[in-house]
Amino acid sequence: MPRYEFRCRACGDTFEVNRPMAAAGEPAACPQGHADTVKLLSAIAVTGRGVAGPSGGAAAPGGGGCCGGACGC
Repeated sequence: MPRYEFRCRACGDTFEVNRPMAAAGEPAACPQGHADTVKLLSAIAVTGRGVAGPSGGAAAPGGGGCCGGACGC
């Protein structure tokens, strides 16, 4: 279930709420009981190519030419 981050405008507390995507835009009450909250934008970092090389890390780029893996630079 996705986790959404909110900030309370009354006390400044930041908190997270787990809820279905269908309910993402619904308001959330602050854990301190305040109703004036705002949903924050969260950045998600996805790294990697999804293909592991022989050492378990990311696969080396293939191809010829300099910096294509053939010259060793």
